[in-house]
Amino acid sequence: MRMVNQLEILDIVVNSVKNISISSVMDILAVSYIFYKAYMLIRETRAEQLLKGIIFIILLIPVSSFFNLTMLYWILTKTLTIGVLSFIIIFQPEIRRALEHLGRSAFNDKHILEDDETMEKVVTEIVNSIENLSKSKTGALIIIEQLTGLGDIINTGTELDAVVSSALLENIFVVNTPLHDGATIIRNNRIVSAGCFLPLTSNNDINKKLGTRHRAAIGISENSDALIIAISEETGTISLAVNGVLTRNYNKERLKDILIRIIKKRQHTKLTFREQVREWKKRVKGSK
Repeated sequence: MRMVNQLEILDIVVNSVKNISISSVMDILAVSYIFYKAYMLIRETRAEQLLKGIIFIILLIPVSSFFNLTMLYWILTKTLTIGVLSFIIIFQPEIRRALEHLGRSAFNDKHILEDDETMEKVVTEIVNSIENLSKSKTGALIIIEQLTGLGDIINTGTELDAVVSSALLENIFVVNTPLHDGATIIRNNRIVSAGCFLPLTSNNDINKKLGTRHRAAIGISENSDALIIAISEETGTISLAVNGVLTRNYNKERLKDILIRIIKKRQHTKLTFREQVREWKKRVKGSK
Protein backbone atom coordinates (compact mmCIF):
# COMPACT_ATOMS: atom_id res chain seq x y z
CA MET A 1 0.00 0.00 0.00
CA ARG A 2 2.81 2.33 0.91
CA MET A 3 4.62 1.52 -2.34
CA VAL A 4 1.46 2.28 -4.35
CA ASN A 5 1.07 5.63 -2.65
CA GLN A 6 4.68 6.53 -3.37
CA LEU A 7 4.25 5.54 -7.03
CA GLU A 8 1.10 7.63 -7.30
CA ILE A 9 2.83 10.63 -5.80
CA LEU A 10 5.79 10.17 -8.16
CA ASP A 11 3.43 9.90 -11.12
CA ILE A 12 1.67 13.12 -10.10
CA VAL A 13 5.01 14.95 -9.79
CA VAL A 14 6.22 13.70 -13.19
CA ASN A 15 2.96 14.71 -14.89
CA SER A 16 3.10 18.13 -13.24
CA VAL A 17 6.64 18.69 -14.51
CA LYS A 18 5.64 17.62 -18.02
CA ASN A 19 2.74 20.08 -18.04
CA ILE A 20 4.93 23.05 -17.12
CA SER A 21 5.33 25.34 -20.14
CA ILE A 22 8.09 27.83 -20.89
CA SER A 23 5.72 30.71 -20.14
CA SER A 24 4.96 29.19 -16.72
CA VAL A 25 8.67 28.97 -15.92
CA MET A 26 9.19 32.58 -17.04
CA ASP A 27 6.19 33.65 -14.94
CA ILE A 28 7.61 31.95 -11.83
CA LEU A 29 11.07 33.43 -12.40
CA ALA A 30 9.64 36.93 -12.95
CA VAL A 31 7.56 36.83 -9.77
CA SER A 32 10.49 35.39 -7.79
CA TYR A 33 12.77 38.15 -9.07
CA ILE A 34 10.24 40.85 -8.16
CA PHE A 35 9.84 39.50 -4.62
CA TYR A 36 13.62 39.19 -4.26
CA LYS A 37 14.26 42.78 -5.40
CA ALA A 38 11.45 44.05 -3.19
CA TYR A 39 12.98 42.31 -0.17
CA MET A 40 16.46 43.64 -0.98
CA LEU A 41 15.07 47.18 -1.09
CA ILE A 42 13.50 46.96 2.37
CA ARG A 43 16.11 44.74 4.02
CA GLU A 44 17.56 46.17 7.22
CA THR A 45 15.04 49.04 7.23
CA ARG A 46 12.03 49.81 9.40
CA ALA A 47 9.85 48.58 6.55
CA GLU A 48 11.17 45.04 7.04
CA GLN A 49 9.84 44.92 10.58
CA LEU A 50 6.50 46.40 9.50
CA LEU A 51 6.22 43.82 6.72
CA LYS A 52 6.77 41.01 9.25
CA GLY A 53 3.95 42.46 11.35
CA ILE A 54 1.59 42.55 8.35
CA ILE A 55 2.42 38.94 7.44
CA PHE A 56 1.74 37.92 11.05
CA ILE A 57 -1.70 39.59 10.92
CA ILE A 58 -2.52 37.83 7.62
CA LEU A 59 -1.59 34.47 9.13
CA LEU A 60 -3.77 35.14 12.17
CA ILE A 61 -6.94 35.54 10.07
CA PRO A 62 -7.41 31.85 9.11
CA VAL A 63 -6.32 30.81 12.62
CA SER A 64 -8.94 33.03 14.26
CA SER A 65 -11.57 31.75 11.81
CA PHE A 66 -10.68 28.10 12.53
CA PHE A 67 -11.00 28.55 16.31
CA ASN A 68 -14.16 30.70 15.98
CA LEU A 69 -12.51 33.76 17.54
CA THR A 70 -15.23 36.05 16.22
CA MET A 71 -14.04 39.36 17.64
CA LEU A 72 -10.40 38.83 16.70
CA TYR A 73 -11.44 37.72 13.20
CA TRP A 74 -13.62 40.83 12.76
CA ILE A 75 -10.83 43.18 13.90
CA LEU A 76 -8.26 41.57 11.60
CA THR A 77 -10.51 41.59 8.52
CA LYS A 78 -11.48 45.24 9.11
CA THR A 79 -7.80 46.09 9.52
CA LEU A 80 -7.04 44.57 6.11
CA THR A 81 -9.90 46.58 4.57
CA ILE A 82 -7.93 49.79 5.10
CA GLY A 83 -4.61 47.97 4.85
CA VAL A 84 -3.85 49.01 1.26
CA LEU A 85 -4.02 52.73 2.03
CA SER A 86 -2.07 52.25 5.25
CA PHE A 87 0.54 50.24 3.37
CA ILE A 88 1.06 53.06 0.86
CA ILE A 89 1.39 55.66 3.63
CA ILE A 90 3.73 53.59 5.79
CA PHE A 91 5.94 52.36 2.96
CA GLN A 92 5.98 55.62 0.96
CA PRO A 93 9.79 56.05 1.07
CA GLU A 94 10.40 52.42 0.11
CA ILE A 95 7.79 52.51 -2.69
CA ARG A 96 9.34 55.66 -4.10
CA ARG A 97 12.81 54.13 -3.93
CA ALA A 98 11.58 50.96 -5.67
CA LEU A 99 9.91 52.91 -8.49
CA GLU A 100 13.02 55.05 -8.99
CA HIS A 101 15.15 51.92 -9.04
CA LEU A 102 12.85 50.43 -11.68
CA GLY A 103 13.01 53.63 -13.72
CA ARG A 104 16.80 53.68 -13.57
CA SER A 105 16.95 50.08 -14.75
CA ALA A 106 14.49 50.52 -17.61
CA PHE A 107 15.35 54.00 -18.87
CA ASN A 108 18.98 55.03 -18.56
CA ASP A 109 19.83 58.69 -19.03
CA LYS A 110 23.19 60.07 -20.11
CA HIS A 111 24.25 61.25 -16.65
CA ILE A 112 27.24 58.93 -16.29
CA LEU A 113 30.52 59.74 -18.02
CA GLU A 114 31.22 57.06 -20.61
CA ASP A 115 34.67 58.31 -21.61
CA ASP A 116 37.25 56.94 -19.14
CA GLU A 117 39.76 59.72 -19.76
CA THR A 118 37.21 62.49 -19.11
CA MET A 119 35.86 60.63 -16.10
CA GLU A 120 39.35 60.28 -14.63
CA LYS A 121 39.98 64.00 -15.13
CA VAL A 122 36.66 65.04 -13.55
CA VAL A 123 37.12 62.79 -10.51
CA THR A 124 40.69 64.05 -10.07
CA GLU A 125 39.49 67.67 -10.03
CA ILE A 126 36.79 66.78 -7.50
CA VAL A 127 39.06 64.94 -5.09
CA ASN A 128 41.73 67.66 -5.34
CA SER A 129 39.18 70.25 -4.25
CA ILE A 130 37.89 67.90 -1.52
CA GLU A 131 41.40 67.48 -0.14
CA ASN A 132 41.99 71.25 0.03
CA LEU A 133 38.57 71.94 1.54
CA SER A 134 39.16 69.23 4.13
CA LYS A 135 42.54 70.67 5.13
CA SER A 136 41.01 74.12 5.65
CA LYS A 137 37.98 72.60 7.44
CA THR A 138 35.60 74.22 4.99
CA GLY A 139 32.17 72.62 5.00
CA ALA A 140 31.08 71.35 1.60
CA LEU A 141 28.46 69.17 -0.08
CA ILE A 142 29.11 67.90 -3.62
CA ILE A 143 26.69 65.70 -5.56
CA ILE A 144 27.74 63.65 -8.59
CA GLU A 145 24.55 62.91 -10.54
CA GLN A 146 24.17 59.40 -11.91
CA LEU A 147 21.16 57.73 -13.60
CA THR A 148 18.50 59.46 -11.47
CA GLY A 149 17.85 62.95 -12.79
CA LEU A 150 18.08 65.67 -10.14
CA GLY A 151 16.30 68.42 -12.06
CA ASP A 152 14.01 69.32 -9.14
CA ILE A 153 17.03 69.72 -6.84
CA ILE A 154 19.04 71.62 -9.47
CA ASN A 155 16.23 74.17 -9.81
CA THR A 156 16.49 75.09 -6.11
CA GLY A 157 20.01 76.48 -6.62
CA THR A 158 21.84 78.88 -8.89
CA GLU A 159 22.57 77.63 -12.40
CA LEU A 160 26.27 77.68 -13.33
CA ASP A 161 26.92 75.28 -16.24
CA ALA A 162 30.69 75.43 -15.83
CA VAL A 163 33.47 72.92 -16.49
CA VAL A 164 34.43 70.99 -13.35
CA SER A 165 37.61 72.39 -11.84
CA SER A 166 39.19 72.20 -8.42
CA ALA A 167 39.59 75.98 -8.18
CA LEU A 168 35.93 76.68 -8.95
CA LEU A 169 34.67 74.08 -6.47
CA GLU A 170 36.87 75.51 -3.73
CA ASN A 171 35.64 79.05 -4.46
CA ILE A 172 32.00 78.00 -4.32
CA PHE A 173 32.36 76.82 -0.71
CA VAL A 174 34.32 79.79 0.63
CA VAL A 175 32.61 80.82 3.88
CA ASN A 176 30.17 83.75 3.72
CA THR A 177 29.89 83.63 -0.08
CA PRO A 178 26.35 83.40 -1.55
CA LEU A 179 26.62 79.76 -2.70
CA HIS A 180 28.62 78.13 0.08
CA ASP A 181 25.67 77.08 2.22
CA GLY A 182 24.12 74.47 -0.03
CA ALA A 183 24.92 71.58 -2.35
CA THR A 184 26.80 71.76 -5.64
CA ILE A 185 25.61 69.34 -8.33
CA ILE A 186 27.86 67.89 -11.01
CA ARG A 187 26.39 66.30 -14.15
CA ASN A 188 28.88 64.58 -16.46
CA ASN A 189 31.82 67.01 -16.66
CA ARG A 190 29.84 70.16 -15.79
CA ILE A 191 28.96 71.94 -12.56
CA VAL A 192 25.29 72.56 -13.31
CA SER A 193 24.11 74.24 -10.12
CA ALA A 194 25.26 75.42 -6.69
CA GLY A 195 23.59 76.45 -3.46
CA CYS A 196 20.94 73.73 -3.85
CA PHE A 197 18.58 72.65 -1.07
CA LEU A 198 18.34 68.95 -0.24
CA PRO A 199 15.77 66.84 1.61
CA LEU A 200 16.89 65.62 5.03
CA THR A 201 16.81 61.94 5.90
CA SER A 202 13.93 60.71 8.04
CA ASN A 203 16.07 57.91 9.47
CA ASN A 204 16.23 58.38 13.23
CA ASP A 205 18.81 55.63 13.72
CA ILE A 206 21.79 57.54 12.33
CA ASN A 207 24.50 59.00 14.56
CA LYS A 208 23.13 61.94 16.55
CA LYS A 209 26.45 63.74 16.14
CA LEU A 210 25.89 64.16 12.41
CA GLY A 211 24.78 67.64 11.44
CA THR A 212 22.38 68.98 8.81
CA ARG A 213 24.92 68.67 5.99
CA HIS A 214 25.41 64.94 6.54
CA ARG A 215 21.68 64.33 7.07
CA ALA A 216 21.03 66.06 3.76
CA ALA A 217 23.67 63.88 2.09
CA ILE A 218 21.98 60.72 3.37
CA GLY A 219 18.55 62.08 2.45
CA ILE A 220 19.32 62.66 -1.24
CA SER A 221 21.19 59.34 -1.46
CA GLU A 222 18.05 57.57 -0.19
CA ASN A 223 16.00 59.04 -3.04
CA SER A 224 18.53 58.70 -5.87
CA ASP A 225 21.64 56.83 -6.98
CA ALA A 226 23.79 59.98 -6.78
CA LEU A 227 27.24 60.00 -5.13
CA ILE A 228 27.35 62.61 -2.37
CA ILE A 229 30.55 63.87 -0.76
CA ALA A 230 30.28 65.82 2.48
CA ILE A 231 33.01 67.64 4.39
CA SER A 232 32.58 68.50 8.05
CA GLU A 233 33.39 72.11 8.88
CA GLU A 234 34.18 71.14 12.48
CA THR A 235 36.70 68.35 11.81
CA GLY A 236 37.35 68.40 8.05
CA THR A 237 36.29 64.73 7.89
CA ILE A 238 35.40 63.51 4.39
CA SER A 239 32.26 61.37 4.08
CA LEU A 240 30.57 59.62 1.17
CA ALA A 241 26.84 58.82 0.97
CA VAL A 242 25.62 56.16 -1.46
CA ASN A 243 22.20 54.48 -1.47
CA GLY A 244 21.28 55.76 1.98
CA VAL A 245 24.56 54.67 3.62
CA LEU A 246 27.15 57.16 4.90
CA THR A 247 30.78 56.09 5.22
CA ARG A 248 33.40 58.39 6.73
CA ASN A 249 37.11 59.12 7.15
CA TYR A 250 38.19 59.11 3.51
CA ASN A 251 41.47 60.45 2.23
CA LYS A 252 42.16 61.68 -1.30
CA GLU A 253 43.44 58.37 -2.71
CA ARG A 254 40.73 56.20 -1.15
CA LEU A 255 37.95 58.58 -2.22
CA LYS A 256 39.21 58.72 -5.80
CA ASP A 257 39.46 54.94 -5.98
CA ILE A 258 35.93 54.31 -4.69
CA LEU A 259 34.37 56.98 -6.92
CA ILE A 260 36.00 55.59 -10.06
CA ARG A 261 35.06 52.02 -9.16
CA ILE A 262 31.40 52.91 -8.58
CA ILE A 263 31.10 54.98 -11.77
CA LYS A 264 32.78 52.30 -13.87
CA LYS A 265 30.50 49.63 -12.43
CA ARG A 266 27.47 51.72 -13.33
CA GLN A 267 28.86 52.35 -16.79
CA HIS A 268 28.76 48.59 -17.31
CA THR A 269 25.17 48.28 -16.08
CA LYS A 270 24.15 50.99 -18.58
CA LEU A 271 25.18 48.80 -21.50
CA THR A 272 22.53 46.94 -23.45
CA PHE A 273 22.67 43.14 -23.54
CA ARG A 274 24.21 43.22 -27.03
CA GLU A 275 26.84 45.74 -25.91
CA GLN A 276 27.67 43.63 -22.84
CA VAL A 277 28.15 40.56 -25.08
CA ARG A 278 30.42 42.61 -27.35
CA GLU A 279 32.50 43.79 -24.39
CA TRP A 280 32.72 40.22 -23.10
CA LYS A 281 34.01 39.02 -26.49
CA LYS A 282 36.67 41.75 -26.49
CA ARG A 283 37.89 40.68 -23.03
CA VAL A 284 37.98 37.01 -24.12
CA LYS A 285 40.01 37.85 -27.22
CA GLY A 286 42.35 40.07 -25.20
CA SER A 287 43.05 37.29 -22.70
CA LYS A 288 44.12 34.84 -25.44
